[in-house]
Amino acid sequence: MTGAPSVTTLCDLMDWPILNGLPDDLKRRVLASGRLRRFGRGEVVFHEGDPADTLHLIAKGRIAVRVSTALGDAATLRVLGRGDFFGELALVAIHTRSATVVALEGSETLAISREDFDRLRADHPSVQAFLVQVLAEQVRRLSRQVMESLYVPADDRVLRRLAELVPIYAPADGEAVEIPLTQEDLASMAGTPRATVNRVLREAERAGMIKLGRGRMTVLDAAALAAKCGAV
Repeated sequence: MTGAPSVTTLCDLMDWPILNGLPDDLKRRVLASGRLRRFGRGEVVFHEGDPADTLHLIAKGRIAVRVSTALGDAATLRVLGRGDFFGELALVAIHTRSATVVALEGSETLAISREDFDRLRADHPSVQAFLVQVLAEQVRRLSRQVMESLYVPADDRVLRRLAELVPIYAPADGEAVEIPLTQEDLASMAGTPRATVNRVLREAERAGMIKLGRGRMTVLDAAALAAKCGAV
């Protein structure tokens, strides 16, 4: 862990939107209960089926959430970046992990264990608001996914998943956004066959919104992409 930032530094520099509803003093108590974790590229944070006992707040890097299919393949459900979180159910019940989480690049998280969170909640009952906020955010996300799967055409789902990746990979200089994921990754995230993804991306490339490369996609016009799929 040499060279990793301290928890105090992260408290001062990081902004996790999920914590925004908490008073500053309570926010710092929640963060101070965490432990810094560092993961190398390709390293598994936890496996599907592992005991669940920790919430992770992402401080650096990008993380993939994957599940095993009936055929034994790994399907990517989401890609998360700085300011996101995962593993939240560990704070409310003893259970096993429902997905495998992998660091796509060098990443750092602030890990809050259920045991530490329970002690914090006992000392400061108002921290319950944080847990409610975390769970409410996930309910909203799952509700959006259900509605999309029922009512949003596959073509739009592909472009929406791509548009959602733009802020995760956007460079500070505002130039084109290079997303180092495969079409198979995007297909599993959109819940549609790879052939559909390839067709939709080729159309977007011809329209000048993106550029396709081997194992990556570059978004050239994020605003046009978002408008095309109704993400704005």
